[in-house]
Amino acid sequence: MAEEFDDADRSGNFDEPPSFFPYEGPAPAREPGSMGELIEVNVDGVYLMENNGSVSRFVLVTDGERKLPIMIGPFEAGAIQMEYEGSRPERPMTHDLIRKIMDRAEITLDRVVIDDFWNTVYYAKLYIRRGKEEMEVDARPSDAIALAMRFDSPIFVADGILEAAMEE
Repeated sequence: MAEEFDDADRSGNFDEPPSFFPYEGPAPAREPGSMGELIEVNVDGVYLMENNGSVSRFVLVTDGERKLPIMIGPFEAGAIQMEYEGSRPERPMTHDLIRKIMDRAEITLDRVVIDDFWNTVYYAKLYIRRGKEEMEVDARPSDAIALAMRFDSPIFVADGILEAAMEE
C-alpha cells in the first residue's frame, strides 16, 4: 500500500523516482536508436516458468536459429495461446474484438515490428493500413503479437535484439 513506502510524503513530486526505483537519481533518458535490420520471426509458443510459487509467462519468437523470450501477462498469454492452438472462445476476447473493429473500419494490420529494448522493456509498433495510408501505432509486444496472429501478419524483430537475447 502507498503508506508502506518510506517516501509517501513526496506526493506530487514526479521529478524524482521513488525510493524503490532501481537507479540513483533521475532515470536515465531513453534514447531509441537503430537495433539493426529487421528479421521476420514466428511464434514458437507460450511458456510458463514457476519460481518460488510465482508464475511468469513468456511468448517465444524465433527466426529459426535464434530465440527471443518476451515476458507477458496472463491475459495476453491466453490470447496468444488460444490463437496458436486455433481454439475459439464462445464470445470474442479483446484482441478478437479489435480485429472485428479493424475489419469493419477496413483497416488491416500490415506488420508488427519489435525494434527497441530499454530498461528490460521491449517496444513494438503496429503498422496499420487503411487504403493507401499507413499509420504507426505504439503497442506492447504481447498485444502486437496477439493481433499479428489474428491477422496472419508478419512479425519482425530487430537483429540487435535477437543477438542480445542470445548473449543472455
